[in-house]
Amino acid sequence: MKTKLLTITDPEVQFKEVQEAAEILKQGGLVAIPTETVYGLAGNGLDPQAVKNIFLAKGRPQDNPLIIHIESPAQAEKYAQEIPAEYYELCRRFSPGPLTVILKKKDCIPMETSGGLDTVAIRIPSHPVARAIIAAADLPIAAPSANLSGKPSPTSAQHCVDDLWGKVDAIVDGGDCMVGVESTVISLAEEKPILLRPGAVTAEQLREILPELEIHQAVTGELEQGAKATSPGMRYKHYSPNAKVTILNGSTEAYTRFMAKQAQDGVYALCFEEDTVGLTVPYIVWGSLNNEDSQAQHLFSALRELDKLGAKKVYAHGPSREGVGLAVYNRLIRAAGFDELDLSEEEF
Repeated sequence: MKTKLLTITDPEVQFKEVQEAAEILKQGGLVAIPTETVYGLAGNGLDPQAVKNIFLAKGRPQDNPLIIHIESPAQAEKYAQEIPAEYYELCRRFSPGPLTVILKKKDCIPMETSGGLDTVAIRIPSHPVARAIIAAADLPIAAPSANLSGKPSPTSAQHCVDDLWGKVDAIVDGGDCMVGVESTVISLAEEKPILLRPGAVTAEQLREILPELEIHQAVTGELEQGAKATSPGMRYKHYSPNAKVTILNGSTEAYTRFMAKQAQDGVYALCFEEDTVGLTVPYIVWGSLNNEDSQAQHLFSALRELDKLGAKKVYAHGPSREGVGLAVYNRLIRAAGFDELDLSEEEF
């Protein structure tokens, strides 16, 4: 397939490029588009074949549900039923933005899009380029991350080029993503609201509206065998570089002492800025210890950089599990295949 690169930094100025991307989507094609979270691989969410082509391009298992992206809260009424008042309250507070809400779906949403479930995941992105393309296409856009399945998610157009060139119709370069991890996903289709995937909208913020919000056990662990994945990113190992990743939980001192014993070819540290003074092995910095937003923004690009450096074994300094830190930990524990080690201060 011949892939076209479209640059859109200002959708009002580059209206022709917006229309070109929208026309590809209307014709059943695939376009990688920027959002505020990560780049998404967009296709017509109402077209079963377009959705199948998304899975094929990514090499993604077809039982993994997709998120549809729309323009406004009111549009959810076209695609979902039994919409509770809490949905609109959440939208007033957090949308457009990095929040996805799962609702009972209407029949117009194909099973291919919902991963065989009777629910639909709905998001209203805030990125101006994504919003312009969705409006021009006048379609609910299914858009999982625009990467090869299992690999680190893309936060720049170059990441999409690296993974999907020749597999999709177009890639839109709209600059680097500001959030850096996928949207928060909550379900309002259960007896109680439940957080299925953490993101930049935190559990603490959500509980101001949904005090009974529960956190699914798969947020910090593996999905139980035989359980159905009700949200993207729950079942499979995700976000992984080629290297073997292990998370090390502990202080800066314990982390740097442990790393001093790991000096050998192909070993890298994935660390915080505060760790670098004591490190004696090659390292990649992915944020500041006390700034989870910076960690989220740089995590996936750091994992991709490790591949470019030929890393074979990576020891990542574990993040907090509070606020946005929970989202960072959720992505990192999956990149590590749930391999982590708690460092005891006494051991060092």
